[in-house]
Amino acid sequence: MKPLTSPKPLTIAVDDAQRVSALLQVPRDARACYVLAHGAGAGMAHPFMAAIANGLAERGIATLRYQFPYMERGSKRPDTPALARATVRAAVSEASRLHPQLPLVAGGKSFGGRMTSQAQAAAPLPGVRGLVFLGFPLHPAGRPSDERARHLFDVRIPMLFLQGTRDALADVQLVRRLAGQLGTLATLKLFDDADHSFHVPARTGRNDADVRGELMDALAGWVERIVG
Repeated sequence: MKPLTSPKPLTIAVDDAQRVSALLQVPRDARACYVLAHGAGAGMAHPFMAAIANGLAERGIATLRYQFPYMERGSKRPDTPALARATVRAAVSEASRLHPQLPLVAGGKSFGGRMTSQAQAAAPLPGVRGLVFLGFPLHPAGRPSDERARHLFDVRIPMLFLQGTRDALADVQLVRRLAGQLGTLATLKLFDDADHSFHVPARTGRNDADVRGELMDALAGWVERIVG
């Protein structure tokens, strides 16, 4: 296992009035940087986010984690899509400024991944070569639908969907159909028995760390193909 570099605290200006915290983690042998947004209910320092950043550092991928403004304020109500998309764009710009030599991919956990894809669909994120979704939230729990995916057809770069088969926010048959409709731009990797948080029941004989390891191997391999 490679020695881990410590995350470096940063501040990112979203606009003249708002700034958000960020954590930049760059291994010595970094070959790409993942601009990583958090989910709706937990910020960039959540143990899942930290585990992803550490695991990717071991695999030669830098990460820039960042807060959305509502999380920075301690609010539970997510920002408007326009503000969230502006925050995504500011984070991507900062990653590019700090390490212009590193190819970029962007995305994140649930809400963060969806806001990133909305930003990319509205206007391409400069320098971003692909999007990575750690559990794309296709619909509210118990209300299967693919309406939240409509904007993905305006994305013109490769997309990686990492999804649990027990994800209450993404019916597996709908996710399979979506990936097929998106064609060659979409890669779908399913994790058996994993839920929206990539948790698996003990009866499966696997644990959450096992699943995260598989997830990060899949992510790192895909990034290598995209940027290599």
